[in-house]
Amino acid sequence: MKSATGLTGSGSRDWILQRISAVVLAVYSVVMVGFFLFNDVTFEAWQGFMLSLPMKLFSLVAVLSLVFHAWVGMWTVLTDYVKSSGLRLVIQSLVIIAVLVYLFWGVMIFW
Repeated sequence: MKSATGLTGSGSRDWILQRISAVVLAVYSVVMVGFFLFNDVTFEAWQGFMLSLPMKLFSLVAVLSLVFHAWVGMWTVLTDYVKSSGLRLVIQSLVIIAVLVYLFWGVMIFW
């Protein structure tokens, strides 16, 4: 299987890493929902929660997982459904730009 990212060199490894990134995103979602369900939410509590080092690191891992998950998913969809290689290249370039913007934006927000 052809690699989408070029980072792993294998489509199977991309698939496994995408599933791992999905698990990270699911756990992050559970943590966020848990915070809202089991805490008296005030700005100070939210700020303290999000600015704690473990949550900053977890947020960074979640952003990286989101970027990886989105790229592999979009690469797969575009490869399967966009048959024109020129159009696919343009759309993939736009996806790469969008994903990088979200990555830098996410890092700037949390750090």
